[in-house]
Amino acid sequence: MSLNTSGTLLPQPRRRRRSPLPAVLGGGLLLALLGVIVFGNLSKSLEYFVTPTEYHAGSAQYAGKLIRLGGLVKNAHYDRKTLKLSFTVTDYGASYPVSYVGAVSDLFKENQGVVVRGSFSAAGVFQANELLVKHSEEYRVPQNQADIKSMLKETK
Repeated sequence: MSLNTSGTLLPQPRRRRRSPLPAVLGGGLLLALLGVIVFGNLSKSLEYFVTPTEYHAGSAQYAGKLIRLGGLVKNAHYDRKTLKLSFTVTDYGASYPVSYVGAVSDLFKENQGVVVRGSFSAAGVFQANELLVKHSEEYRVPQNQADIKSMLKETK
C-alpha cells in the first residue's frame, strides 16, 4: 500500500497478467515461415535419377532436359588415352547406350551401379557429362593378408 498526499493508504493497482497467446502465435508463425523457406528450397535442389524403364515409359516429359539416368553397367569400353567411355546402362527392363568423356573411377566395372547426368542426343545415345559410381555400403575389416588380397581382387 502507498500513501496519497493526504496521508491515507491507497490500494495497490492490480498487475495485469499478459496472455502468452501472442508470443506463442508469433513463434509458431516464424517456425512455419522458416519451414516453408527451408523445405521449399530443398525440394528445388533435390535431383532424383530415373531408371531406363521409367525413361522409356515417359520419354516425352524428359525430352531435351538434363536428367540423371541410373542403372547397371553393361558392355563397358574405356580408352585410357582418349578418356572415352561407352557402355550400356540397364535395369533389365530397358537399356540405353551411354557415351562419356573423362576420368573414370576404379570402382567402375561391369554389373556395377551407376548414375549418369546428361541428356539424350538425336541419335538416341545418352551423352553424359557426369558419372557417379555406386559402391557397396558394406565395410569389412580385413583379418589377415589373404583377406586384403581378396578385397583387392574384388575391386579390379
